[in-house]
Amino acid sequence: MRILTILVFLLITTSSFAATFDGKFVQGSFILGKTEPGSEVFIDKKKVKITTDGYFVFGLGRDRKNDIVITINQKKIVKKVFKRKYKIQRIDGLEEKKVTPPEEIYERIKEENKWIGEARSINSDLIFFKEKFIIPVENSIITGVYGSQRILNGKPKWPHYGLDFAADEGTKIKAMLDGVVTLAERDLFYTGGTLIFDHGHGISTLYMHMEKIFVKKDQKVKVGDIIGTVGSTGRATGAHLDVRLNWFQIRLDPASVLDLKN
Repeated sequence: MRILTILVFLLITTSSFAATFDGKFVQGSFILGKTEPGSEVFIDKKKVKITTDGYFVFGLGRDRKNDIVITINQKKIVKKVFKRKYKIQRIDGLEEKKVTPPEEIYERIKEENKWIGEARSINSDLIFFKEKFIIPVENSIITGVYGSQRILNGKPKWPHYGLDFAADEGTKIKAMLDGVVTLAERDLFYTGGTLIFDHGHGISTLYMHMEKIFVKKDQKVKVGDIIGTVGSTGRATGAHLDVRLNWFQIRLDPASVLDLKN
């Protein structure tokens, strides 16, 4: 009888186990999942890659309202996504052309957005996303947070999807994670000196408003490498680094992967 009970318990435990998750199921979060190697994984209706040791990754958008459905080998896991409250951030004194660009700039902005979108769409087999992210600028102050609604010169704009680290111009910037450079541009209209890194499976990071860039497209970098310096290029009111985290086209909160306690 005891052996039968143990066997039943083992069967229930094995069949009920589908995955473990590292990350909070709140709006804006990066979620690292792990399941049995070789499994088939869908996030909502999107099939995602899985590493040879069973890791997969996804993210939750800023304004996601509905639960998320994770399907592993045809077994569904439904997770409630919790809402967040976001700050209102007012910035005045910007040049009017930076708030509402003149029509002659529209084509340039459209082309630059296309480059950024293409870099964020990459679905490589890199597996750097499994590792620990580090803070990119030492001795900096966080002056802008993810999700805040920006009102520029009194005009409501898109929410801020990054994390701003204020520091003196010329301060060194570190790579937050191993990655491959997929975009390196020194003068984009909105973001100025801009880098994008691919970390695998649709995870990318962006670094904006940089003064100098020390890496080039297709270059592989290691976490902690110096990749450039803090600047105030593009649409910026002062020297700072704006970093972004994405899962494909879904913008995530960089704070969900960084240890900001210290």
